[in-house]
Amino acid sequence: MEQLSGNEIRDLFINYFKEMDHMVEPSAPLVPIGDDSLLWINSGVAIMKKYFDGRVKPENPKIVNAQKSIRTNDIENVGFTARHHTFFEMLGNFSIGDYFKKEAIEYAWDFLTNKNWIGFDENLLYVTVHPEDEDAYGIWRETIGLAPERIIRIEGNFWDIGEGPCGPNSEIFYDRGDAYGSGTAAEEMYPGGENERYLEIWNLVFSEFNHNKDGSYTPLPKQNIDTGMGLERIASVMQDAPTNYDTDLFTPILKKIEALSGIKYGTDRKTDAAFKVISDHIRTVSFAVADGALPSNEGRGYVLRRLLRRAVRFSKDLKIKRAFMFELVDTVSSVMSGFYPNVADRKDFIKEVIKKEEERFLGTLDEGIRIYEGLKEKALEHGRIIKGEDAFRLYDTYGFPFELTREYAENDGLSIDEAGFKAEMDKQRERARNARKSGASMQVQSETLANIDSDSIFTGYSSKSEHAKLLHIINEDEAVSQAEAPGTVELIFDKTPFYAVSGGQVADKGIISGSGTELEVTEVYKAPNGQNVHVADLNTGIIKREQGYDLEVDRDERKFIVKNHTATHLLHQALRDTLGDHVTQAGSLVESSRLRFDFSHLDGLSSKELKKIEDTVNRSIFENLEVSISQMPMEEAREKGAMALFGEKYGSTVRVVDINAYSVELCGGIHVRNTSEIGLFKITSETGIGAGIRRIEAVTSKHAVRLYQEKEDRLSEIASLLKVKEDQTEKRIDALLDENKTLKEENRALKSEVQDEKLANIDDMIEEINGVKLIASVVSADNAKELRGTMDNIKSKAQDAIIALASVNDGKVSLVVTVPKVLTDRYKAGDIMQGMAAEVDGKGGGRPDMAQGGGTNPSNVTNALQFVKNHL
Repeated sequence: MEQLSGNEIRDLFINYFKEMDHMVEPSAPLVPIGDDSLLWINSGVAIMKKYFDGRVKPENPKIVNAQKSIRTNDIENVGFTARHHTFFEMLGNFSIGDYFKKEAIEYAWDFLTNKNWIGFDENLLYVTVHPEDEDAYGIWRETIGLAPERIIRIEGNFWDIGEGPCGPNSEIFYDRGDAYGSGTAAEEMYPGGENERYLEIWNLVFSEFNHNKDGSYTPLPKQNIDTGMGLERIASVMQDAPTNYDTDLFTPILKKIEALSGIKYGTDRKTDAAFKVISDHIRTVSFAVADGALPSNEGRGYVLRRLLRRAVRFSKDLKIKRAFMFELVDTVSSVMSGFYPNVADRKDFIKEVIKKEEERFLGTLDEGIRIYEGLKEKALEHGRIIKGEDAFRLYDTYGFPFELTREYAENDGLSIDEAGFKAEMDKQRERARNARKSGASMQVQSETLANIDSDSIFTGYSSKSEHAKLLHIINEDEAVSQAEAPGTVELIFDKTPFYAVSGGQVADKGIISGSGTELEVTEVYKAPNGQNVHVADLNTGIIKREQGYDLEVDRDERKFIVKNHTATHLLHQALRDTLGDHVTQAGSLVESSRLRFDFSHLDGLSSKELKKIEDTVNRSIFENLEVSISQMPMEEAREKGAMALFGEKYGSTVRVVDINAYSVELCGGIHVRNTSEIGLFKITSETGIGAGIRRIEAVTSKHAVRLYQEKEDRLSEIASLLKVKEDQTEKRIDALLDENKTLKEENRALKSEVQDEKLANIDDMIEEINGVKLIASVVSADNAKELRGTMDNIKSKAQDAIIALASVNDGKVSLVVTVPKVLTDRYKAGDIMQGMAAEVDGKGGGRPDMAQGGGTNPSNVTNALQFVKNHL
């Protein structure tokens, strides 16, 4: 058996199936496109859902791919086992209603044993099948010729992720020999058991049933094949590496970590775990950021933040005390760039993101330590044990690694309720599993649209009306020959000017009419075989197949949609010109009245940047740039510099929209012929919609003019209220602001005088309770800052007293408490504040010597102050 690199194995797999007439499906981005049910692309089949459930018919029903994937359900195992990863690659071949079990098994066996490909010794391979899958057993036994003792029946060999396609599976195992058999329980030493000797290398799923909503199983209209082989695992077998981390997919990263830490990999179990965690997590984060995800406090951004923080935690075992993960990105890029150029293309941006996040976490470690100190105080009062839920909250909410909490606790002579912590972790994993289970299922296959293969030509690029023959009527997922009003039907014609929703551009609306029949088109979408399906309300008459009808697109709607679509292309380029080439499209919406564009960028845009972007787009409009559209081979489009929407699938021939060489993009939408047709462009808003994703909304043409007119009307109204001319409004407002500032200062001075008079004799405010001096009073303060100032003033005159103050403004209560340090062993400001805040329907907290809070029930301020007295 020849020892191959990971990259060579990947190429070999793809080339084998290309020779077997399979179409190569490009590796999709890790951030799912058009699938909100998944947090990450977590398997090769995840990007095939549209084919498996029949929504889209592939150009070739035989498909091969290498798909990067992320799974984080077993993150705590990463670094401590031989094969757990958060980022990995799945090699897979798929059949969508074409070949089935026999061919899938033959392909797998040929690829693994043929000397022209992998060339494994046949005698080292074993397989498992489902006990009831006699077909698969027979193929392995009769066609392949495996002895019965090398075919193991296992009950768990059934692939089912909920509603949608499912079926039995067959796994292939490789015998690594006696060297990998020691130290394992004898009863587990078999293919399919928990051991290191018999390693699963390939899983063949025979998708032949629909898992229906009611829990029943019925045969699929079309049977499918889904296979998966982990690249890291097959590389470890072929390179005879004890773990996946000892393959060439990881060793360059490990050597870079060695250089940064001065510690050698393979010399100590504890430091080896750190090497593995860091090398795994940097691959995950690098690829995820390259594909558009960014660290944040929620969703997939939270996953990245957690991975980076976990890696930084383990870097302490390697004595690394600075931001360093970003320095590994170049190595990840060089290892993977042959097949995944995206990381190399964006590595400067990736490094910037990772470095900022590392530095942020190193800074927040101090915050985590401060919170830990509070847990320590609680533990000292409760049996010297830190509660499991508290340790979990510190870990989950604040990103403070559990290992650090344990380390600090041990140093302080404390213990942690680890069982409680693990219970909280299990709850979180269960929530994640439930989310994955509900999100991973596919739609149930539907035969009606999948079986329609009639040609339907889209003429909408040059036409807004057609006389067309009605080929198909679908009513409630059934093909019918005619339909009567009233009702909603789905229609396919031999040709149509109606644009189907795609590429962010909304579908056309309009009217279908003929022979006394009229239908209002409300939606248009693509059928699995590419035809435009018209969803229409049948208002009058009867509609019949094989008859001719007039199709008329709403011309006014279309006119403004195309203006906005071309403006979107100009906006994309203007963003890159202004902010940098790291800006990539993350979604768009093109309607007649507005456009929306989502893009990757770390920070909010300044008013100066927005003005520059707006001016850049308008300059392109005013320059009357020609918009030329042409079809060309993909390679030619790349040479032309055409931008593609990352993750979008394109054929060998693509449609290129070229705006005078300024903006060149692949796009199937409808556009103006000259930018001057757009008229005017105006940004209406810029907001953040997620970690590192910004959104710009804008209007064009008459809608932009209307916006300026509305602004002009408001300016005129303001000038009227100020009783000045429009060109004098700014000057008048400045004068009013100065006047208001002066009045506020005078008011503050008067309040201060009144307050000073009230506080002139502090002794009158002091009462003694249980031997403790207390000042509890309602005072005048405009905000919490002023309230703290008043407290400092009183404290300077009564340093040995507990002080509890309240103020009321605009229906809200502000509270502050201070306790002399000599009394904090008896009374804690945080405890007092919690009780006070509860009285006014609020919350608060703080240190033992000082706490703040507030509430929304001013009528109970007296009760809040009384609480302090009762507490003492």
